[in-house]
Amino acid sequence: MGASEPITVSRTCEVIEIPSGIRATLPAGAVVRIMQSLGSGFTVATDRGYMYRVDAKDTDALGLSNAATAQELAVREGPFSQQMVWDQLKTVYDPEIPVNIVDLGLVYSCVIAPLEQGRNRIHIKMSMTAPGCGMGNVLKADVESRLSRLPGVKEVHVEVVFDPQWHPGLMSDAAKLQLGFDLDYGAAQTLPPIRR
Repeated sequence: MGASEPITVSRTCEVIEIPSGIRATLPAGAVVRIMQSLGSGFTVATDRGYMYRVDAKDTDALGLSNAATAQELAVREGPFSQQMVWDQLKTVYDPEIPVNIVDLGLVYSCVIAPLEQGRNRIHIKMSMTAPGCGMGNVLKADVESRLSRLPGVKEVHVEVVFDPQWHPGLMSDAAKLQLGFDLDYGAAQTLPPIRR
């Protein structure tokens, strides 16, 4: 997605600075461009080059309707299944890269354990594209929030790990094509298959 036309922020809103992950405030009257609108918020850039994530609850400050974002965040109805978990994981996006965390190869494992009364515990091991990425807690919270809303889920535990270190060879072929990588890039550096 290319940058949008300039947008004047209509009210002060909390944002998360990218890539540091530090909470900040975007004042009313600030001029931004939307760089990415995937997942649970928007990545915006100021004319000075600062990038911020604006959460879905604050899309009105950008002059946008919350309806489209709410529809994207809706959880599919039906009985709990492993596929439902993977579908939800694919709705979480890196704020700097327009690819979901599954296709980026950030999800190293997904273990679902049955609990009493038909409920389930989900344990996710995931990584970041860089060990020093300040967005780790933000993406972790996104995953926990999305998965905890699924029917039949009692507990969600997300662990951010850096061993093994992520590399572009872990991306899906679709992600490599979208980002302009050669499909053979990093083919020799793959992880063992994730447990689904």
